[in-house]
Amino acid sequence: MTRLYILLKEQKQWGGLYPSDDLLTAREYLKLPPVKGTDKVQVLNLTGSYRYLGEGYYCSLLAEARGHRVLPSVATLNDLASRGLYGPEIKTLKTPTDNDVTFRVFFGRTLDPHFAELGLQLFDRFPAPILEATLKDGAISKLKPKGLSNLSDEEETLFAEALDAFSHKIWRVKKPKRKYRFDLAMLVDPEEKLPPSDTGALKRFIRAGRTLGVQVDLITHKQAARLAEYDGLFIRETTSIHGPSFQMARRAENLGLAVIDTPEAILRCTNKIYLAERLEQAKVAIPKTRIVQRGDEEALAAAAADLGYPLVMKIPDGSFSRGVVKAQSMEDVHKHAVGFFKQSALILLQEYCYTEYDWRVGVLNKEPIFVSKYFMSRGHWQIYNHSGKKTQSGGFETLPVAAAPKKVIDTAVKAANLMGDSLFGVDLKVVNGKPVVIEVNDNPNVDSGVEDKILGDQLYLTIMQELVKRMS
Repeated sequence: MTRLYILLKEQKQWGGLYPSDDLLTAREYLKLPPVKGTDKVQVLNLTGSYRYLGEGYYCSLLAEARGHRVLPSVATLNDLASRGLYGPEIKTLKTPTDNDVTFRVFFGRTLDPHFAELGLQLFDRFPAPILEATLKDGAISKLKPKGLSNLSDEEETLFAEALDAFSHKIWRVKKPKRKYRFDLAMLVDPEEKLPPSDTGALKRFIRAGRTLGVQVDLITHKQAARLAEYDGLFIRETTSIHGPSFQMARRAENLGLAVIDTPEAILRCTNKIYLAERLEQAKVAIPKTRIVQRGDEEALAAAAADLGYPLVMKIPDGSFSRGVVKAQSMEDVHKHAVGFFKQSALILLQEYCYTEYDWRVGVLNKEPIFVSKYFMSRGHWQIYNHSGKKTQSGGFETLPVAAAPKKVIDTAVKAANLMGDSLFGVDLKVVNGKPVVIEVNDNPNVDSGVEDKILGDQLYLTIMQELVKRMS
């Protein structure tokens, strides 16, 4: 059985359309508990509030975490938000007029038949229920997803007809094209203070690639136009949804390149809300967690009371311990929540679990490849301490995979497999003898003398061999 959810910002947005039992507001959907069972769920996100970390954005994000098929997907929303990503590609499409004009596309359909072909192409490339496109000088100058607000009677009618027709079609996912050369671009940021690989590691990746017959070139995001020259992209700068790394990953995937880490992996791992929901649904142990919506003071107080003090508060897309604070009281919770809610419609509160070190398990294509212990920074409760002028970090100890506790490895691999088949670093704590997943990181650290302490050059060869398989 397939269940359909139609998400709106407010029920009144449905207006004069035929009544439906499938309607939910964004807030109602976000509050749905994890559902067990095999029923398929399709979600149409018509909230119209699609900005990054807004309610509509989280509806699409959590739909994917819950295993629901959703339009628009988070990948589509991020593509549409990136003018630099879609602009050059869309300009290659045929446009029916040289006049400046704005029109809307409803599941590929348009009111004006002159835009019929273009509407289908736009929906095929950017699957969203409603798109608003602006043509300037015969090319797409703006393209954004829209909700149900402010539709004319004619547009409402077309939307209803298009929705009815679309609901009978199979939702499909495009498969990326593959090419078959062996030239690899390794994306780096020379100015980054805490890169995922130091200079020594980058040199060893290059040497490992050449051993396997792969030419490895270091490139920066300013060289995005060169991606078409390569067969693969290996990202070795810190990833973020709005940073150049994600845009490069999306561009490379659209070109048919093998990519590590994939855009899907970046999307899933850079947002802690997705991680918490996905791991909990799959029964992977995580610290006791509460997700709170902006403006819900009652839920904020209830979460804090339930977790007790101290507790940990997290912004969804922080990295290297940034955007993570410890609250000792309700006063602290309110103070940090004010700042966090300026950035995100949802935040996380978690129970505080202090351990002397975190386990980090590197997982590549669903197999463990290295294990390290990362110790807390001296006098601090996290591995990274950003409070001073210079970021401080704790020590490390790298072990053979076989020497690490089996339950730690098994839990890490299970968590990583939920994110895909890319390269992941799973952070865990052992609390009362039980492994608890703290984070799953895409693009994990591989530094010379740290993660490679046991395997040496073999670690770099292992990663490069996986890229060769994907480029072949």
